[in-house]
Amino acid sequence: MTVIDKLAWLEIQDRKILSTRSKGKDTYYIPGGKREAGETDHQTLIREIEEELTVQLSPDTLEFMQAFQAQAHGHAAGIEVKMQCYKGRYSGTITASSEIEEVIWLTYQDRDKVSPVDKLIFDWLKQQDLID
Repeated sequence: MTVIDKLAWLEIQDRKILSTRSKGKDTYYIPGGKREAGETDHQTLIREIEEELTVQLSPDTLEFMQAFQAQAHGHAAGIEVKMQCYKGRYSGTITASSEIEEVIWLTYQDRDKVSPVDKLIFDWLKQQDLID
């Protein structure tokens, strides 16, 4: 089995989770991305969020929430993604950038619009009573 190592930023406001859609895609993903060689979790997350959403995460506020693993969306069977999820404060205005075409706030009712690993995250957030 192949595992893709990714980090995600869980930003919740008004009991909705921040999500994004890349250009040419029809599925929403929680913002974040793949680690580059030698990067820590925090370095990866800070770089990816700035690239995708033009905001700066505050490193001293980043807090590990949970890790999730599932079949990688759009990949062959047996290729899974492991998503390490963090929360943390940010500065700036969230704006779609780079490959991101749309920024949206989703509720649990939007679960069918997200990737398999994000479905697990949505389930966990609902169990924690963090999203509607």
